[in-house]
Amino acid sequence: MPEGPEIRKAADEVEKAVKGRDVLEVHFGLERLQGYEDLLQGAFVTGVDTKGKAMLTRFSNGYTVYSHNQLYGKWIIRNVYNYPKTNRQLRFAIHNEKKSALLYSASDIEVLPDEEVALHPFIAKAGPDILSEQVTPDMLTERLQSKRFYRRKWSSLLLDQGFVAGIGNYLRSEILFTSGISPLIRPADTPPEKLQLAAEKTIELIEQSYRHKGITNDLGLAEKLQAEGKTRRQYRHWVFAREGQSCRLCGTPVTKIQAASRRLYYCSDCQKS
Repeated sequence: MPEGPEIRKAADEVEKAVKGRDVLEVHFGLERLQGYEDLLQGAFVTGVDTKGKAMLTRFSNGYTVYSHNQLYGKWIIRNVYNYPKTNRQLRFAIHNEKKSALLYSASDIEVLPDEEVALHPFIAKAGPDILSEQVTPDMLTERLQSKRFYRRKWSSLLLDQGFVAGIGNYLRSEILFTSGISPLIRPADTPPEKLQLAAEKTIELIEQSYRHKGITNDLGLAEKLQAEGKTRRQYRHWVFAREGQSCRLCGTPVTKIQAASRRLYYCSDCQKS
């Protein structure tokens, strides 16, 4: 599933293609939404925002299209009406005089009056979005010390979109590794200095992943490995998807476990319980 940085990147591309241009046509591939097509046609997109893994396409007539890519959703930007050859189902399309923004395979789509966006179940429950809101390490440290999150295992807490919106599987493993925190403990068991470090690394890695196309590894090391001919998969992360390979810091084989029904990777030496 795309995580927050990937959705923000997609939102940037959609916004570049459609913002400020009169809409020639809106198409919904879901029958329950087709009654909104005429409502949105003739308006223009004022902006494309994100809340974690959700995207909010805002129109000038006071309506917003909420979409969540889930596991298979994908945005594709093309010249107007130039559809790609694909077996995917087109679910949402915005066409203007130059470009078409096409959302394939997603089914979690709603059309909402602007005043109801904050009441949408996902939006209402979501925590802060690092890439669209002013979030500081102190704010995240305070959340980690709150009754709501303090006694949750790190392995499940970081996937809770109510804690921070947009963290998914790879970011979870990478945040814990760079913070030196075992996934098997709780914030309640974590020294204060490591809580602060985890807050800092959460912001740092989300922003780095957004700016550098999903790379969470040390950027200098990633560049060096790339120059050596390593594949993107080999240089992208510190520990994620590197089971059995040597930890980049201490050489201990990276461990893979199932946590919160998802695969998680960590170094048992660098991240002692």
